[in-house]
Amino acid sequence: MSSNQPSVSQEAPYFGFGPFKIRLPFVHYRLELPDYLQGLLMCAVDLAAIPLMTEILGMPFEAALAIVMLNGLLYLLHHLLGDPVIPGWITPAIPLLMAYVEAFDPGTDRVHALIAFQMMLGLLVILLGKTGMAARVVHLIPHAIKSGIIIGAGLAAVAVVFKEGGRFDSYPITISIAVGVAFYLIFSGHFARLRQRGHIWATVGKLGVFPIIILAVIVAPLVNEAPWPNVEWGFTQPDFALMWNQYTVFGVGLPPLSMFLTALPTVLATYIVVFGDVLQTKAILKEADEVRQDEKIDYNPNRSHLIFGGRNLFMSIFGPDVVMCGPLWAAMHVVTVERYKQGKQAMQSIFGGSGSFRWGTNTGLLLLPIVSLVQPILGVALALTLLIQGFVSVRIGIMESRSQRDLGIAGVIAAVLTVKGAAWAFAVGLALVVLIYGRDAFRGEVDRTFVKDQQYKDNQHDAL
Repeated sequence: MSSNQPSVSQEAPYFGFGPFKIRLPFVHYRLELPDYLQGLLMCAVDLAAIPLMTEILGMPFEAALAIVMLNGLLYLLHHLLGDPVIPGWITPAIPLLMAYVEAFDPGTDRVHALIAFQMMLGLLVILLGKTGMAARVVHLIPHAIKSGIIIGAGLAAVAVVFKEGGRFDSYPITISIAVGVAFYLIFSGHFARLRQRGHIWATVGKLGVFPIIILAVIVAPLVNEAPWPNVEWGFTQPDFALMWNQYTVFGVGLPPLSMFLTALPTVLATYIVVFGDVLQTKAILKEADEVRQDEKIDYNPNRSHLIFGGRNLFMSIFGPDVVMCGPLWAAMHVVTVERYKQGKQAMQSIFGGSGSFRWGTNTGLLLLPIVSLVQPILGVALALTLLIQGFVSVRIGIMESRSQRDLGIAGVIAAVLTVKGAAWAFAVGLALVVLIYGRDAFRGEVDRTFVKDQQYKDNQHDAL
């Protein structure tokens, strides 16, 4: 092991363990306070899974909290084992899974359906990671289909917020203000310039979405969209025994074989969405790696598959989860990466940022004052992460296209994904690339669409 300080173009130090690179807090990376503080309040998004589980499975709050906390501990595995990301749910696939599970009778049948689905998903992902196929899949899928899946995931995330009866209908003013301020702080060029000029603005920029959550806690009661938080003291009390006895294979037994077969199409459709998350991760980290020359970022899709596939398999046995275990929380990963891009003085290592955030969320889930503070605005926190993810997905997805025809195909795929689901989107996309590109379906074309504007700008500059 080398020095604890990453040198030029070298990775942060680690302990090697097979395909994994073990990095421990205070040994291989420092605690990044802004990311830790964000995690304390952004546990609100993790908690937003509770209403979904109580609604679909009839699960009591305390049992659902136990599942959220168990999943929270598994989030730590990514950065600890060498995956430089902030992991999260498979968010765009949640509506797809909800529709599948709700097709079964309430009670044991729904629990069995969820267990079978998540177990099959975990095994498939582990198989792809173990055989090395995960990395190959990234290169085999045509660019137009990649582009469409990622754009569609972004549109689906936005649609969840704005659909009839969605989160926006419940918190229209709070979401408008919170999301507007968040987009300005994270993506605005104007604020980026302010941050370079003044220490106060630089400090606000380092805090990411932390001030946005505080803002939502204050604004929502003022506009009568949520009550003032009733802050309680102490520690949360998840009911692991209830979860174990009524919502796991140890209480309800293994699902029948027929349910595993029934779950397969939904599993395959969900993996297509997961594949989009892997592409997003790769693209976002590539951008960061180009900006920060002092630390080499090693993102391995196969290693990532082994980790989040293992998480899904573990949860299917010990705490089946409606939101699933995904490789990326796009919204918070972008927030962390944007701060990482500001240089070593802002964040020493990408592992410090991603690790500190997830240590923060786990701390927040334990502390009753934090949970009770953010409980009234769980819907706002969920909407915030969905809309940031939507923005990033569309931006990244468009850049995956290599031609105008790719963009047209991607637009159709994205629309189908939003309306009909991932399985239909993939089928339509495959048909379109075959019809349009023929024998070149898997190669596509490059028409230099994404350089023509730069050439125009250069020509204008020369004319001056």
